[in-house]
Amino acid sequence: MNMGKLQITPLGGLGQFGMNITVFRYDDQMIIVDCGMMFPDEDLLGVDIAIPDLTYIEEHRDEIVGIVLTHAHEDHVGALPFVLQVANVPIYATQFTFALVENKLQEFGLLDKVQTHTINQRQKFKLGPFEIEFIHVSHSLIDCVALAIHTPVGVVVHTGDFKVDETPVIGEPIDLKRLTAYGDDGVLALLADSTNVEREGRTGSEKAVIPAFDKIFDEAAGRVIVSCFATSIHRLQIVFDLAAERGRRVALLGRAMIRNVETALRYGYLDVDEGQLISPAQAKRSSPSEVCLLVTGSQGEPMSALARMSVDSHKDASVLAGDTVVISARQIPGNERSISRMMNHLFKKDARVIDSSIARIHVSGHGREGDLKIMYDAVRPKFLIPIHGETRQLYRHAEAARKWGVPRDRIVLSESGDIIELDENSAKVADKVAVGRTLIDDSGTGRIDELVLRDRKHLAYDGIVLPIVAINKASGELESAPEVIQRGLALSDDGAEFLNKARVIVGETVVSASHEERVDWAVIKEKIRLDLKRYIQKETGRRPMIIPVVLEI
Repeated sequence: MNMGKLQITPLGGLGQFGMNITVFRYDDQMIIVDCGMMFPDEDLLGVDIAIPDLTYIEEHRDEIVGIVLTHAHEDHVGALPFVLQVANVPIYATQFTFALVENKLQEFGLLDKVQTHTINQRQKFKLGPFEIEFIHVSHSLIDCVALAIHTPVGVVVHTGDFKVDETPVIGEPIDLKRLTAYGDDGVLALLADSTNVEREGRTGSEKAVIPAFDKIFDEAAGRVIVSCFATSIHRLQIVFDLAAERGRRVALLGRAMIRNVETALRYGYLDVDEGQLISPAQAKRSSPSEVCLLVTGSQGEPMSALARMSVDSHKDASVLAGDTVVISARQIPGNERSISRMMNHLFKKDARVIDSSIARIHVSGHGREGDLKIMYDAVRPKFLIPIHGETRQLYRHAEAARKWGVPRDRIVLSESGDIIELDENSAKVADKVAVGRTLIDDSGTGRIDELVLRDRKHLAYDGIVLPIVAINKASGELESAPEVIQRGLALSDDGAEFLNKARVIVGETVVSASHEERVDWAVIKEKIRLDLKRYIQKETGRRPMIIPVVLEI
């Protein structure tokens, strides 16, 4: 690297939603900010999560002095166990972030092997050539921070995910006073969240949903079932408060919901009256007008509590006629179909279904353009680096900044893998490292390479054909008529005729082969595969996966 320059390298999170991870490097010492994952697209068959390609981290593992977490959402901490398996270095985060991350580390057997440091708001700590201060910011989660990173070339502020909320339900407002103090002293660069930049104005306070929820609780005759992200602690407090005012007790359904509520109660972030929290069994025995259920499943995940309740497959509860179901979350892109399917089931149950399209029951945790300007005006950096968002959002963040009067040459647009080099007077993309994604299956440990994924897509779109032949090991003669089995291959009404002809072709291939070919299983398998492939492609236009099976007799 160029000595005397700071390098900032986002390994994910730019040009996509999720996988937020950024490396800061100076004089061969590095810190990692956040270690996020993302949920897969529908075409990534059998993939549970996607994490950043960790090759760069593996190559520089001896230079890493610590990992710093801004908050505990999965797109910022979901890849943490995988990063720690590559580089087991100390982690620095706030109390509640660690509280949520603890279960993840325990699941991977890392909890007792990792050094953790709990950092408070406005507390500074040193990591190699970096001194870092945690600055409180508002978000849909609690205990979230921006980072003021003191480097030998100047101060860099990393916003994390944020909005400007002067009236949060829990905790203090965003610490604009401290951010402004940094702006007064001089900030070299601001790395700012771009997720919600396409929307004008300001993002609403977490308290903005209270009037709509108030009305819902007033009008509900039966049970009130609220589904939201289990990390939305502000939203959970609102539901607990309104339920208590109406004499409703609250039951929890969904592993993540139970775990996060218990954690928030343990650390004093949730305020719940004694006796208000009941078990699902107690809820069943109570009058519907006295019950509120807090459940997971706002994204229609098939195995989530609400999705299973909607089809009567949850062991503890079902949706009943007269229930009011509130889906208090935004639809994550890609989940629209799952959510729509679940809502259809809920309507069939004769439930009243309320989502954000008909009532203001959700506000974003990400700042709109107005929030981003407030952040910029507080920090007043020499250089602006848009982060967190798809490519169009990064560019629109740059467009908005130019409207605020930021010169074009003071905005650094980059993408994942770009090495941004900074000194006291300049910031530019100087080089690039290879980045990508690693696909993890639902075991949480198995890596899925591109070849496996390609095979899965092949099977999904074209099916599989298994020609089976029994050949005498000594003579090379067929011992019985060949069999052909297919799955997933779209055939017309005369599918039986098609398979009969396929069997004939397989038999002819074996009979016409020489003795040496017939007793060489690798050769005869390939001959069968090629002849059958030509026949199937000619007859159907499809290219299924063909796996010949030769039985030695």
